[in-house]
Amino acid sequence: MNLKKLLTSAVLSVSLCQSAVAVPVEIDKVVGVVNEGVILKSEVDTIINRVKKQAKEQGQQLPKDKTLRVQAIERLINQTLMLQMASRMGLEISDSQLDQTLASIAKDQGGNIADLRGTIESSGESFQAYREEIRKEITTQQVTRANVDRRIYISEQEVDNLLKIMESQGQNTEEYDIGHILIDIPNNASADEIADAKVRADKVIEFLQDGQEFKRIAISSSSGSKALEGGQLGWMGINEMPSLFAEAVKGKKSDAIIGPLRSGAGFHIIKVQEIRGRQVVETTEVKSRHILIKPSIILSEEKARNMLIGFAKELRAGTADFAELAKEHSEDPGSALKGGEYDWTDPTTYVPAFKDALLSLNQDEISEPFRTQYGWHIVQLLGKRVADKTDLAKRNRAHSMLFNRKFKEESFNWQQEMREQAYVNILPTDE
Repeated sequence: MNLKKLLTSAVLSVSLCQSAVAVPVEIDKVVGVVNEGVILKSEVDTIINRVKKQAKEQGQQLPKDKTLRVQAIERLINQTLMLQMASRMGLEISDSQLDQTLASIAKDQGGNIADLRGTIESSGESFQAYREEIRKEITTQQVTRANVDRRIYISEQEVDNLLKIMESQGQNTEEYDIGHILIDIPNNASADEIADAKVRADKVIEFLQDGQEFKRIAISSSSGSKALEGGQLGWMGINEMPSLFAEAVKGKKSDAIIGPLRSGAGFHIIKVQEIRGRQVVETTEVKSRHILIKPSIILSEEKARNMLIGFAKELRAGTADFAELAKEHSEDPGSALKGGEYDWTDPTTYVPAFKDALLSLNQDEISEPFRTQYGWHIVQLLGKRVADKTDLAKRNRAHSMLFNRKFKEESFNWQQEMREQAYVNILPTDE
């Protein structure tokens, strides 16, 4: 069925009896078209209902349904574009990788997957639908990472400069809990459009200074990616923020309203919701080695996992040498030639699944196979130590801060470029 036919049959109907007068029963309808894909009314309703439920639990007021609908559709447009990109890249999240993520979520909540299922279903939601939402989240994260990482370059000089700044600021640094509202400006905007956006931004600041709730205003007005979360960007250090924000929040106190700040994307309004000091006295470092096997068209997920199960069994029995197996089989070019070994490293610099697997091990213990976005791994903990601000730990931290800052900026640019190149058509509605 081509797209035109799909749209003309967006409202489906069934007939209980061919001889009777057919009574249309609305099953679902298309509310938007994104390239070759569609956005359904049920998807929009699901997001709106979830936001309403969370707001009710938190005692938070929300704008009208019409505003929520616009924000929900925007989120679905971005998600659809990313899932389409994932399809073109051949990126798929396997059931085993999804189960591993769900197990991690359940563990964070103090239970197992059965407990998580019970919690989801007791809230009236389908656990299967929840699973698929998590699969989409993982997919969009990996698509973003794959496309944005390659746009980021961090020179040694940048790291050196940041280390000097950090040293001049002393060991006590600050983190800010940031709220963000973006009043966007169209590409190639006219002077009148820019002036109109500025007026709207000034009005938002007026509302906030009058004491109106930030989250509610963000949901109503923001074009930022976190609009439906009330514009909450979370805790960030100065060196992790976009440069525009970093300069603006320095020296500000809690509850400060800042802006409007002009960028290529539009006018930004920032609220410093809370400030806390950050002090790291000591850093736990680990020394480890691992073997990475990447699934492919030739090598299935199950075969990759089974291969590592076999390696782990041989290693525990003492019939194989870890370094030799890594040199022969590991697909991590950075460590394979060194027998899979990583030098002393702050484990928080690793991806969460790798860090969690590593920190769960005792000295010399070998993990069971586990999945990250890079493939299947087994890892052995060779040692653990507490270091007092080693140069390596400080350098890793500086690099991570620079990366986080650039990643936020480049993520926005990449998503904006993808949106500009896409065909998006939001269909009119009676609502």
